[in-house]
Amino acid sequence: MQSFKALFALFVLSAVWAQTATAQPRSGAQDVEREPNRVQQWLVPSPDSDTAAHAVLFRPVGDGPFRLAVIAHASTENVLRRAQMPQPEYRALAAWLVARGFAVLVPERSGHGATGGRYLEDQGGCDEADYSRSGRATAGEIAATLNYLRGQSFVRKDDAVIVGHSAGAWGALALAGENPKTISAIIAFAPGRGGHANDFPNRVCAPHTLIASAAEFGRSARVPVTWLVAANDTYFSPALSRQLADAFRSGGDKVNFRVLAASGGEGHWLAESDAGVKIAGPDLDRALKLPRPTAARKR
Repeated sequence: MQSFKALFALFVLSAVWAQTATAQPRSGAQDVEREPNRVQQWLVPSPDSDTAAHAVLFRPVGDGPFRLAVIAHASTENVLRRAQMPQPEYRALAAWLVARGFAVLVPERSGHGATGGRYLEDQGGCDEADYSRSGRATAGEIAATLNYLRGQSFVRKDDAVIVGHSAGAWGALALAGENPKTISAIIAFAPGRGGHANDFPNRVCAPHTLIASAAEFGRSARVPVTWLVAANDTYFSPALSRQLADAFRSGGDKVNFRVLAASGGEGHWLAESDAGVKIAGPDLDRALKLPRPTAARKR
């Protein structure tokens, strides 16, 4: 009887393991391409081996290989808001990049929305916030998706661009020490963490700690950074953003800081809107040193 129970338990465990294995989908394309911009749902690896990250891929016409742009989304420390977060797409920004020859990936990081899993980039409480650790964790998630896409036949292995927004841009700053041949430029829209502390505009948790972490990231910077903030950003105001950029610059002068025109009711979301991308367009062109886009060919 004991041996039967042991065999039965082994059978049940084997069934559970098999179910778990089949429940973990493979990375890669998950559906067909659609218009506009050949939009397609993908799954990509994350640093959490138990979690595959949902992502949206946009591509120009043709087989490539294309330069890759990874867009790193904003975040929140609120657990419920993270769980309810819709899949980030940044369609206006992605369309701008596709028109200039980029394949664009927008991955959803662990602990957010449909991707779920463990939240890896927790900064801790307001008074004891560890912005360096959270930034490096975000950077690790960006790097995991970047390295996976660089292995695809339609993507160039060099000259990638990281475009970050808010917490995603903060993680992008932590990647500024990478090889410039792999990542040639970082575009950071209002980078930072701890903004709207306790849901109050123009309040940031432990701003001096945030500034110190910006200086830490800047000391190892090798990739040029274009730092953009809207005049009406109440998460990381132009004044605070300038302090952060100056701290980052003190490590090696790898940043071009620009205050953009006010955008909508809250400038922090400039990167997510058509109007905001239009405002940022000239600075993006300068940062990427790109020619004007040509009219798209019909497929």
